[in-house]
Amino acid sequence: MTTVTTGVPVRTPSVGTAHTRIEGRDKVTGAARYAGEVPFADLAYGWLVLSTVARGRIRALDTEPVLGMPGVLAVLDHRNSPRVETDYTGLMGMRPDPTIAVFQHDRVPHLGWPVALVVAETSEQAREAAEALVVHYEEEPHDVEFGGEHSDAYPVDGHMPAVTEKGDLDAALASSAVVVDAEYTTPEEHHNPMEPHAATARWDGGRLEVIDSNQGATWVVGELANLFSLDPAAVRVRSEHVGGGFGSKGVRAHQVAAVMAATVLQRPVRVVLTRRQMFSLAGYRSPTTQRVRLGADADGRLRALEHRSLSLTSTVHEFIEPSAGVARVMYDAGAHHTANRVVRLDVPTPTFMRAPGEAPGSFALEAALDELAEKCGIDPIELRLRNEPDKGPVSGLPFAGRNLAACFREGAHRFGWADRDPRPGLRQDGRWLLGTGTAAASFPSGAAPSTATATAHPDGTFTVRISAADIGTGARTALTLVAADALQVAPERVRVRIGDSDFGPAMIAGGSMGTRSWSWAIKTAAGELLERLALGADIPPEGITVRSDTAAAIGALAPAERHSFGAQFAEVAVDVTTGEVRVRRMLGIFAAGRIVNPLTARGQFLGGMIWGISMALHEEAVRDRASGGHVGADLAGYHVATHADVPRIEADWIEDTDPDDPVGIKGIGEIGIVGAAAAVANAVWHATGVRHRSLPIRPDRVLSAAAGAPDA
Repeated sequence: MTTVTTGVPVRTPSVGTAHTRIEGRDKVTGAARYAGEVPFADLAYGWLVLSTVARGRIRALDTEPVLGMPGVLAVLDHRNSPRVETDYTGLMGMRPDPTIAVFQHDRVPHLGWPVALVVAETSEQAREAAEALVVHYEEEPHDVEFGGEHSDAYPVDGHMPAVTEKGDLDAALASSAVVVDAEYTTPEEHHNPMEPHAATARWDGGRLEVIDSNQGATWVVGELANLFSLDPAAVRVRSEHVGGGFGSKGVRAHQVAAVMAATVLQRPVRVVLTRRQMFSLAGYRSPTTQRVRLGADADGRLRALEHRSLSLTSTVHEFIEPSAGVARVMYDAGAHHTANRVVRLDVPTPTFMRAPGEAPGSFALEAALDELAEKCGIDPIELRLRNEPDKGPVSGLPFAGRNLAACFREGAHRFGWADRDPRPGLRQDGRWLLGTGTAAASFPSGAAPSTATATAHPDGTFTVRISAADIGTGARTALTLVAADALQVAPERVRVRIGDSDFGPAMIAGGSMGTRSWSWAIKTAAGELLERLALGADIPPEGITVRSDTAAAIGALAPAERHSFGAQFAEVAVDVTTGEVRVRRMLGIFAAGRIVNPLTARGQFLGGMIWGISMALHEEAVRDRASGGHVGADLAGYHVATHADVPRIEADWIEDTDPDDPVGIKGIGEIGIVGAAAAVANAVWHATGVRHRSLPIRPDRVLSAAAGAPDA
């Protein structure tokens, strides 16, 4: 780890060099244990029973026959379960979704609502008994239809204001030389992490311990402590290895049910969601209907921008997909109006899903910008460059680095954009029509207070502890590199331990804030530890430990618009006789701060871009109006991009720094999907001359468009 220059040893930084995952061997050999695999003595298994009606009441449950089945230990339902508290505000600044307060009443607000938990000696016995449980309902009419007009829709403040308005929109549109007024729709989309949601709960000496697959042990501790009226110190949550999350692995019904059963039976109880149950209980991305109106001068400079988005939520909890928020960052206009509205339906509650708001919002906004470029006769990249704001369009705050223009210039050069004939429907390769498209990307770059400890051992090694969560992003490896540089040693001398609430409060793996927040805490702890060691005291056998807390430092950050940015490029081939769309190549260039580990960072960018392909062409959860449930709630019926759908795809980044940020890291977990679907859709227009304003761009929609039908 050192080089020699003029006789002076100089340590080569670990951050910025490619490192394979520290836990990679354990994962591929099976040594890494996930939440549903950790062995416990006397372990019992719970199986959730979900409602088969979309709205109504439970009249009766025939539990006696089930209790007599082999191995069955208990059936928990609203008549005999422990009571829980829901009148609180959690870590995310939100009240809890009542879905997690299982078995508290006889109401059924949607299909797939938890109505009982069957606990047995084996998983097989629990499942057989759960499937045998007969539940009688008093059924009521339900409404799951999102399409069409909703007079009962209303604006909702989430983590941003529901409505922002400046200027006279109607006047600006009327005076514009060019106007785009279009509606864009995106469907319901679902998380499907490789590892299903799973939790094991047990009481140990009066303390609740939960082995869980989650995105933040601190988050889960807080929710469980509130729900069960416990001192947070009496709850320990561990999640050492997590097989994917995408926003869905917070607190869900299965963890609460496991705690209830462990409390009643006084033995460890494990509850694992099936893939089908995840479609009801793990949250999802709401469908959206978005109207974008743009008015511009003849040279393409925006005079008016309106972005209004409608999403859905359940009747029991208010969650909004803030799709109009992306317009508040990307482009300015003298008249600038945005609004996020929601409608309540008899469906499960949506939740955070990779780039919540930005992913569907960027499809609508960036597709509309492409339409504006066509109408103005201006290159789509040039149009965006002409509308680069010098400060936040809504906030008025300065940008702490906005290198979007540099991303477009580098991407255009590498993609060969200059050779593009802007006229649609001209390039052909046999039966395929070829087209290229582009779109901009952005995602907030935030940080949240976190704590960390750093320990120096007598043998010259160090241990860093932080309640971080590695949900497959490579966070454990990235934090090891950050710690090594902060401690001025090689990574091999540092052990980073994560996924344990006993390590103290820390930010969750969410909002693309995890690695930045955790690195800040680790760097602070390491700096203080080195100061202690510099005093020259001997290190005792137990080591020397210091603890950091970044709350004050983060609070002192100057107000600014902090974001990662990127430029997405796609080339597609379209067969209008079969409706098939193939992405041939993609390129993403990002300005995302200091890249800690190029190997895993590139994987994050590529993963997001591949999900963008899936969003553009495949993903769509369809609800049956009659039953209120999904048509094909499994990985056979819910289509995602497979290996054959993924083309030559490249991701890279440019130099990007924030002078006010001591770690220089910005989030990369979500920006890869932002703008990717729009780039594909814009490329489909360039190939065929037909705009597709509804995702996914299915073969039947391509065929309908080729036949002259309006966009489906």
